[in-house]
Amino acid sequence: MTTWFEKIENPKLKNTKKEKNSGLTGIWKKCVSCKEILSTEKLMRNLHVCPFCNHHYRFGWKDRIDLLFDKESVEILETKSQSTDPLEFSDKLPYKEKIQNYQQRTGEHDSVVRLTGEIVGQKVSCAIMNFSFMGGSMGVVCGELITQTFELALKEKIPAIVISSSGGARMQEGILSLMQMAKTLSVRKKLRDQKIPYISVLADPTTGGCAASFAMMGDVNLAEPNSLIGFAGPRVIEQSMRQKLPEGFQRAEFLQSQGFVDQVVPRNELKTKISFFLKMFI
Repeated sequence: MTTWFEKIENPKLKNTKKEKNSGLTGIWKKCVSCKEILSTEKLMRNLHVCPFCNHHYRFGWKDRIDLLFDKESVEILETKSQSTDPLEFSDKLPYKEKIQNYQQRTGEHDSVVRLTGEIVGQKVSCAIMNFSFMGGSMGVVCGELITQTFELALKEKIPAIVISSSGGARMQEGILSLMQMAKTLSVRKKLRDQKIPYISVLADPTTGGCAASFAMMGDVNLAEPNSLIGFAGPRVIEQSMRQKLPEGFQRAEFLQSQGFVDQVVPRNELKTKISFFLKMFI
């Protein structure tokens, strides 16, 4: 099996990843959307949003905390949960070794950071998905942390917020990763029964099992501009349907027009918008 994986080449995927995620290094950057030359420092001051075309680059979880939460109100909640290796999965590296590499590279335990904090004075239970950790994939630990976020909201009677950025369920954990869809939704239903608000923020990308479960089940679903949101990718859908998809298919604005997303919110307005809905629900 290892030999088979080593033979796989996917230049298109590799080029896309390099273009999107290596962009904020160096002094200057060419925008991947409008091709304007940007100062990296200016881009970072502008919340990683191109000032010319409004292209929203991916945003780290620490940056999101600084953007959304009141100063000195955040408490990061640590977890002792650990990814197992139920399939003893191995491609170029054993799965356990791959997890350790990502932990060392990112300094994070898994693909979700769980915290409590205040947004304009309103305390919330929040989970932020970290796309830098294995593409924000949802394994057992991710599902457990999302569940704990909802459970804390239930216990303390405070709103829940999940900021999603994920490639979907983690294939290395097989059926156990897919079971997290049902697990998270069962607790999400308890929030609804108790009339505790849940706001879902969809960032680029929100796909696969996350989009098919908790990410699209907010009382309010907000999305950042032009975020890719859907279950299977557009290329897979085109190949299976043998039809050309509409322009902007599976982008935030298209989903808003179809009723799947309530509002598309620019990053610099996100805190104000979330605060508005929190006050409306409470």
